[in-house]
Amino acid sequence: MTDPAKHGQLRTYGRRRGRPLRPHRAGLVQDLLPRLRVPQRVLEAPTGSVDPRGLFDPAVPEVWLELGFGGGEHLAAQARQNPGLGLIGCEPFENGVAALLGRIAAEAIGNIRILPGDGRPLLNALADGRIGRIFVLFPDPWPKKRHQRRRLVSPPMLDVFARLLADGGCLRLATDDPTYAEAMDQMLAGHAAFERCGGGAGWRPADAPVSRYEAKARRAGRVPAFFEMRRRARSAAHKG
Repeated sequence: MTDPAKHGQLRTYGRRRGRPLRPHRAGLVQDLLPRLRVPQRVLEAPTGSVDPRGLFDPAVPEVWLELGFGGGEHLAAQARQNPGLGLIGCEPFENGVAALLGRIAAEAIGNIRILPGDGRPLLNALADGRIGRIFVLFPDPWPKKRHQRRRLVSPPMLDVFARLLADGGCLRLATDDPTYAEAMDQMLAGHAAFERCGGGAGWRPADAPVSRYEAKARRAGRVPAFFEMRRRARSAAHKG
């Protein structure tokens, strides 16, 4: 099976920049981001060699990961609600990174680390079973059939998530695109490493902060679908 995290196969679609950053946010990118950024040495580390708990000082007992955090509302809220944990957010869109930095500075949040770019090199470097939760919330649905291969959630990526999650860890997905929701549902149902805790159109986890993307979808009359999956114990998954 092709590993989507290998460096030589990376290709990221979509915009990297939007409107020019205002001076305050540009200053945060210049001054604050270097202190919170996942180091380049981590991205270049051998496959499966990095314990993410060590990216925090002091080291934390558990790390959660969000891929594509958008404007950072969800990531910042989870960090506030779980101050004893470490959270890593990956986001290729510069304006989204700057927005999260603004929240971190304004609210003095100290338990977030940021990868401003494609998250797949980080996924490749992380050790097995060291992530407590993974969030992929409202990724680009790429609704046209010829573009659907660009979708982040795919069977190979589910294999990566299964490798990274600790036994009993949580994978949370969300989309407001019905075709993407159907595809997620089918992929998850067929994956032996996961068991379902909840999911489907109209269902949402009680502890999920509302992001701008979810709010926008609801204003437009679209009903988001959330999927909550638990990582089976390795021995149980192998038996299944």
